Amino acid sequence: VQLVESGGDSVQAGGSLRLSCAASGGTFSTYAMGWFRQAPGKERELVAGIGWSGGDTYYADSVKGRFTISRDNARNTVYLQMNSLKPEDTAVYYCAAIRGKLLPMVEGVNPHYWGQGTQITVSS
Repeated sequence: VQLVESGGDSVQAGGSLRLSCAASGGTFSTYAMGWFRQAPGKERELVAGIGWSGGDTYYADSVKGRFTISRDNARNTVYLQMNSLKPEDTAVYYCAAIRGKLLPMVEGVNPHYWGQGTQITVSS
């Protein structure tokens, strides 16, 4: 499975962005998907995740109420809508896929596939 992110940019605090991750080479609807981020000097963290059907979602406390993850299985694409961006959201954002359910990803199991990452920079 190949994952390609797009939508990274530089924005001012309070702004919005939408990331997209296009998947190819596998049966997209059988994978739970996640968005991770890694800021300089920090560990990579799971920001949001979504189950294969879209019915299950997970959000890190730091982004609840501001970020929304969604997926379109017909387009093999997962999205991350980010609103009310803060400088602390600055990071490289990675799309990831794990076979089966979302829960293992939330519990720390390493995803099977990763995108190359896209930079988000939020200025104050």
